[in-house]
Amino acid sequence: MILWFLLLGFITYIILRQRVAHLTRTPVWVLWLALMAPAFLWMTWLIIHGDRTPLPTEVALGSFVVSPLIYWILFFWGRRDLPPPLEQDSPGEPAPESAGIKAVSRLRPPASAQELRALNDGEEQQLRECFDWTVYALHQIDYRPQAVICRGQLRSPPESAYHKIRAKIEDKFGDRFLIIFQEDLKGQPFFILVPNPGQTPSPEDLNKPLIALSLAAITLFTTSLFGTELAGFSLDQVQSNPSILFQGLPYAVALMVILGIHESGHYLTAVFYKIKTTLPYFIPFPFLLGTFGAFIQIRSPMPNRKVLFDISIAGPLAGFVVTLPLLCWGLVHSTVVPMPENAGMFQITALDPKSSLILTLLSKLTLGSQLTLTSAIHLHPVAVAGYIGLIATALNLIPVGQLDGGHIIHAMFGQVKAAQISQITRFAFLGLSLVQRGWIIWAILLFFMPIVDSPALNDVSELDNRRDIWGLLAIALLLAIVLPAPRLITQWLNII
Repeated sequence: MILWFLLLGFITYIILRQRVAHLTRTPVWVLWLALMAPAFLWMTWLIIHGDRTPLPTEVALGSFVVSPLIYWILFFWGRRDLPPPLEQDSPGEPAPESAGIKAVSRLRPPASAQELRALNDGEEQQLRECFDWTVYALHQIDYRPQAVICRGQLRSPPESAYHKIRAKIEDKFGDRFLIIFQEDLKGQPFFILVPNPGQTPSPEDLNKPLIALSLAAITLFTTSLFGTELAGFSLDQVQSNPSILFQGLPYAVALMVILGIHESGHYLTAVFYKIKTTLPYFIPFPFLLGTFGAFIQIRSPMPNRKVLFDISIAGPLAGFVVTLPLLCWGLVHSTVVPMPENAGMFQITALDPKSSLILTLLSKLTLGSQLTLTSAIHLHPVAVAGYIGLIATALNLIPVGQLDGGHIIHAMFGQVKAAQISQITRFAFLGLSLVQRGWIIWAILLFFMPIVDSPALNDVSELDNRRDIWGLLAIALLLAIVLPAPRLITQWLNII
């Protein structure tokens, strides 16, 4: 528990340093203390009373109300004066970002109207000629630092309009601009022209197989070390007999296959669409699970919401497909034990299968009549890896900001509605954590994640019905993993 607390504190501090420090004069450590107050309260309660006496609900809820309130008071008390965001006419609309190129430099000092003009009069006239009134009737051109905003009325299908106008702008201005097509808070589409960086990473800059293989080898060692612990060996035994590490390979290989397939799903889909991306990299960690997972970095903007959707959903679905057989095999070789008082969703020696609907179904399928009301499961190491893969799938599918689920709902509903769904999801997970206490850390972390992700270049054209159905299935999968099995289901399965 202390390790989880330290991890939460470290991640919170890093997020505040990167996202908030430049926006306020209030010291970061003061803001950090305000946000970490519920965690400090919870840890103090556990130290004094132990885990048998739960923290009173009213105290827990009160801390989650008071802590954000104190944080926002401290934040706004020291808030710096910054230039207004891109969309002054649409308060609260996120400034568009793509491939690390910000459409607005939020730290740039106020400039005169002449300095804001990215185009001279002749170039502005050329830009106006790019907009055919039968395609997109241009009404006005606004200037922001490093951005040109073209507002008007859409009179043709979004996909067609974007390609036609983009082709004309590139014909007159070459590769001087990136052309972004977005919607404002009222659902009105507008074009944004931002400076094109002019340089794209070369394949040599992106593909570093030696680093990828080195990280994979280190991660195989750290996960094998954790696997030996699952197999019942101590660190002293491993040090005296290194061959014991082979006993940790079943867990290590299973987990790395799940994580690797997940990231490979993203990577291969990005390669298919010719999106610049790095190779998948594992993150070794000598404690906890032996790894912090794996990642890739997308280095070029998404051309449209369809590509954003396909790349985002490919990872969780690919990871889930390989997780299922590994988890089932592991459950078959797991042991049914009496349900202890401290059984829960993260107790791998006494896992309550009813903590997740999909886990309930898989446990009943593999263990059959052994599973009863008073049964918990002592997971086999491969089952532990499969269960981690199941949780990782759920975490990635949470529809918030930069997570895969956030990208999926962005592609399905647009950036503005996706931000609203992300905000609702934060509070929904906070409510879930009061029922399933194992989610409390993740529920807190969601409040530190940005709820807005980067737009696609064509962020207006909608998905087809087939992709919408796949998106709804992904959301259903998330719910099946995080929600406990309803009583009706457990009665039907004869396990309650």
